[in-house]
Amino acid sequence: MQFHLAQLNVARAKAPMDSPVMAGFANALDEVNALADQSPGFVWRLKEASGNATAVRAYDDPLMLVNLSVWETPEALRTYVYRSMHRQFFARREEWFEKLEGAHLALWWIPVGSIPGVIEAKARLEYLSSHGESPRAFTFVRRFGPDGQPA
Repeated sequence: MQFHLAQLNVARAKAPMDSPVMAGFANALDEVNALADQSPGFVWRLKEASGNATAVRAYDDPLMLVNLSVWETPEALRTYVYRSMHRQFFARREEWFEKLEGAHLALWWIPVGSIPGVIEAKARLEYLSSHGESPRAFTFVRRFGPDGQPA
């Protein structure tokens, strides 16, 4: 069986998406999402009719935003996040988002052709927060392979 890498990252916005505080983030979102869609190794991302996922309510708190996507490999995701224009956007995250306690990123393997759901993704993140990195949920710091072995 072949596998792809699923990722969930969450962030709590400093203000509603239509506020001036979030304008820099909101104005760049289409460009950053288009870059992801065109990146080597990109498979899928959660989005609604607007083309992004800012209106997805995975948490009771309306300021909590989720980003859920699937990539062919950890290297493909890492290249997009840290070696593309996304890096400049990522570097500005403190302008728009509060610092969260606990895990805000979870990675895990899924069979090729499957799509993770928000409920499953939240459970992976919660597991990581409670139990630390394991084959069930990990980060770039301590990765595991699809076979469950440390990478």
